[in-house]
Amino acid sequence: MNGLILIDKPVGYTSRDVVNTVGRFLNTKKVGHAGTLDPIATGVLVVAVGTGLKILEFLNHNDKEYIATVKLGIETNTLDVTGEVIKNVENYFLDSNKLEKVIKSFKGKYEQVVPLYSSVKVGGKRLYKYARENIPVELPKREVEIYDIKLLDYNHKEFTFKATVSKGTYIRSLIRDIGEKLGIPCTMKELRRTRQGRFKIEDTITIEDIEKGKIKTISLEESLGDIKIVNVDDYLEKRIKDGAILENRYQDKIVAFKNKKNDIIAIYEIYDKDNKKIKPIKVFK
Repeated sequence: MNGLILIDKPVGYTSRDVVNTVGRFLNTKKVGHAGTLDPIATGVLVVAVGTGLKILEFLNHNDKEYIATVKLGIETNTLDVTGEVIKNVENYFLDSNKLEKVIKSFKGKYEQVVPLYSSVKVGGKRLYKYARENIPVELPKREVEIYDIKLLDYNHKEFTFKATVSKGTYIRSLIRDIGEKLGIPCTMKELRRTRQGRFKIEDTITIEDIEKGKIKTISLEESLGDIKIVNVDDYLEKRIKDGAILENRYQDKIVAFKNKKNDIIAIYEIYDKDNKKIKPIKVFK
């Protein structure tokens, strides 16, 4: 089995738990995922099987859509409700107009501080390990973009918003930053990823489906989305599988090739400044 499986990750599972479950039921170790979700989060998790692993890097640049529920008045060390409370404010007033205005103000690009409890590496060591060992560390910043964000619900103790964000955006950090702008501590209560790139929550299956053998896969060709796919003959297939550099006749920065059996055999990209040559970046043996 080669391709992608879209799974609605349940709360309490790590992304690795989902990968292990898929691998166990398909009896393969060739399983991975794109776009990690925290155990507290649910929603779209893109799982790759077999040669599908080779296209994961082409999926990680996609935007993502989330629905988040936020608890007002507290902030934790993990920036979600599973952590230890480090700020607690009981008496605050917040009207919906101010909340909506602050939320909308985050639309666009901004420098976001990475959460301490994350897998980002600093000095070759993951940040969560610094946290567990109580070792001080300067948290890195990265530019992220909030493409769209809107308030969905507010009841004075919690609010829910929907956001479409760039790769690398931490919703937990976004919530912390919203709280700082409001002047009220905030922490993430629930998070659901409803879309990753063109993969939507409606197209997912559940862990229960996997366990019942109801597995729905997306082929490599479907998985590549907007990447141009070109059919090749036996002669060109052999050259491509040998890693040959080719003339760029395709007018695209990235192109995929498939053989007479309709199998994807390679992905190529532009090789030179004049766009006249293309080279292999992935070859499927």
